[in-house]
Amino acid sequence: MNKTLIIHPDDRSTDFLKPIYSNVENPTLITGGCTKTQIKELIESHDQVIMLGHGSPGGLFSMGQFDDDTFGRGYIIDYSIVPVLQAKDNNIFIWCNADMFVHYNSLKGFYSGMFISETTEASYCGLPGTSQNIVDESNNLFAQIVGEVINEDIKTIYDHTKLNYQLITETNPVALYNHNRLYLAE
Repeated sequence: MNKTLIIHPDDRSTDFLKPIYSNVENPTLITGGCTKTQIKELIESHDQVIMLGHGSPGGLFSMGQFDDDTFGRGYIIDYSIVPVLQAKDNNIFIWCNADMFVHYNSLKGFYSGMFISETTEASYCGLPGTSQNIVDESNNLFAQIVGEVINEDIKTIYDHTKLNYQLITETNPVALYNHNRLYLAE
């Protein structure tokens, strides 16, 4: 049985992502309270790593939930964690601009580019006037769809998500934006 590590810094604004891992078999969920050294050890001892939350091209933000904020950078997943992530080919990286982090560090898995999860991000990304209902519909459906197949191989997760999330892209501009920024690196 695969051992899955889930790193999802505790943050109410990303609670919508919880359905992604609600059905994970044999999970280890980390929401805070660890050092980067402990995170590295956990990554090494697990078969898959799912990383969710807010971030940037530099990595996954710690959201003030982790004990070791090296150099005050605010990341729990950053360049210092890359060597242990490179040993796995089935990671999941869901945060804003994770694509740049994945590409720059030659990582493998399912990942997002800029991912609109709030109305302010929608406005910033050229979708002004987007309602919270539209954002919530996109967020909730995305998490549900990924969660439906989370115990499958990474290609199945990607293919299922791309196919099913596309179903609302004609009526939901946020889903269309996000759908166009979902990727797989094998």
